Amino acid sequence: MSDRYARQLVLPEFGTEGQRKLAESTVLIIGLGGLGCPVVSYLANAGVGQLLLNDFDRVDETNLARQPLYQAADIGRSKAEVAGQWVNNSNPDVAVEVINQRLDKKSLMAAAQAADVVIDASDNIPTRLLAGDVCRQLQQPLVFGAAIRWEGQYAVFRYDLADRPGIELLLADADEMLGDCAGSGVFGPLVGVIGSAMAGEAIKLLLGIGDDGTCLRLFDARYGWRELKLSGSPGTDQ
Repeated sequence: MSDRYARQLVLPEFGTEGQRKLAESTVLIIGLGGLGCPVVSYLANAGVGQLLLNDFDRVDETNLARQPLYQAADIGRSKAEVAGQWVNNSNPDVAVEVINQRLDKKSLMAAAQAADVVIDASDNIPTRLLAGDVCRQLQQPLVFGAAIRWEGQYAVFRYDLADRPGIELLLADADEMLGDCAGSGVFGPLVGVIGSAMAGEAIKLLLGIGDDGTCLRLFDARYGWRELKLSGSPGTDQ
């Protein structure tokens, strides 16, 4: 086994068996912007066997301050293509499938069926709700994250477990934190913090030590972390 994984192999919860699980796993990442970039980076370098990379957007100069997979020379290129090339260059152990299109329910269902975990790193509520609907039908875990201005949040929705809350409960009120960073602004390092946490949750799910799907974690880059119990979680009022 490659020495590149030596530091995680020594973790008791990891070991060679954990590394084997990662190598045999597939993760679908929806959205390759500020959140998707650190997700792709950490999953690829951890040795997840296959990454399905979805984004229909192209690299813009305004992306460069907070999306470190892209360089000035990539402006105008497909984000999915550039991210796929980055993975190929970074870790040849990882197979990549580029999905350079806006996913509708049929295409998202097809992509998600090939994955063990789905990660929603998108930037719009319809895509998030569609991801939740598909994961519920497939009984697959969904890792969600969002970031705007100075504040971010992430959660794991365990559609693979009974009686767990779904993403639709979180998005029912169209939380303003899920808005457009082009109009509201975003602190660059914030998306790195939330995206890295999302990658960590995905890896833990693949190792079989994942979050139980009952908490929303919130981070304010000025003041720190807090945690909320999700409505509809076992043991809480509906």
